[in-house]
Amino acid sequence: MPLDTGGVTSLDLRNGGDRETSRAGALTPTLEAGPDIGAALKAAREFRGLNLQELADSTRIRRSYLAAIEEMRLDELPSRPFTIGYIRAYAAALGLDGDAAVERFRRDEPIPDTALRAPIGVSESKDPRLSLIVGGGMLVIAAIVLWNVAQRAMTADAPPPHTAPAAAMAKAKLGAPAGPVALGAPLPAPVESTTPTPYETPGLAEATAAGGSSDAVVAAKRAAALAPKSEAAAPAEPLPISFVPRGTVYGAEPATSLVTLQARKGVSLIVRGNGGAVYFARQLSAGQAYRVPNLKGLTLEVTDPAAFQVFVGGQSKGLMPAATIAAEKLTG
Repeated sequence: MPLDTGGVTSLDLRNGGDRETSRAGALTPTLEAGPDIGAALKAAREFRGLNLQELADSTRIRRSYLAAIEEMRLDELPSRPFTIGYIRAYAAALGLDGDAAVERFRRDEPIPDTALRAPIGVSESKDPRLSLIVGGGMLVIAAIVLWNVAQRAMTADAPPPHTAPAAAMAKAKLGAPAGPVALGAPLPAPVESTTPTPYETPGLAEATAAGGSSDAVVAAKRAAALAPKSEAAAPAEPLPISFVPRGTVYGAEPATSLVTLQARKGVSLIVRGNGGAVYFARQLSAGQAYRVPNLKGLTLEVTDPAAFQVFVGGQSKGLMPAATIAAEKLTG
């Protein structure tokens, strides 16, 4: 007797003897089947006998993302553009129309472009404190503006300032007596504000006297060299043996100074400390002197060494040996 197959057209054994049968006339799942696009894609995959891992290997999409698409768990998927791309690739891997799958997804999950309605039974109310704060700020601003306007108006309407004579106002305020006021002698200029003697270019005076001719200057020097010794200048005044003040003495106290410089004529003196800082600078007149403090590193600069007599311990050491010299060398 022939075997009754019950309408089975094919028989396939898989996975160690499991049987899968397909009845004649079975319909292929489409993208419109199922309640949503995820169910349609799952049905198409199962119809073709593919599992999620095989589909993930072919599409390069995570298996968890494919499972979330089938279950429509959109909160486990990336942003909407990525989800659309995954659905298109899923459908194409099954041989289906990717654009049609995306269109079904958009129908199933439209973009929420309408504003949400307010919950029923909840009244919309604003915080009253915010209105009080804003109102108070407006009042403060208005008060400041009005105060400025009032001040300007009061200034414009104010009477002109008092125009009494200056002498009467001074007498009324200070009680100063009428008549001229005697002033004391002017104070000497500070040391820092005294300007040294301007630098004079050597030979400039001779050239100016000779009418600017260098030849005339050379001739005058030769004539002076050939002049007889009897016409030479008279010998200079002898130097005093000990220091005798003949004018203002600047600098340190006698107990803190060993070297004293006394000017024989008008000459400039500059005392510099460590690093070149100016310690003292002044134009001294004849007879005025400067006591050098017992400090290390002081340098003396003068415009004319012969115009200064050096005293060490009150005794004369002769004229200053150089225009620039360390103060410590004068004691040697």
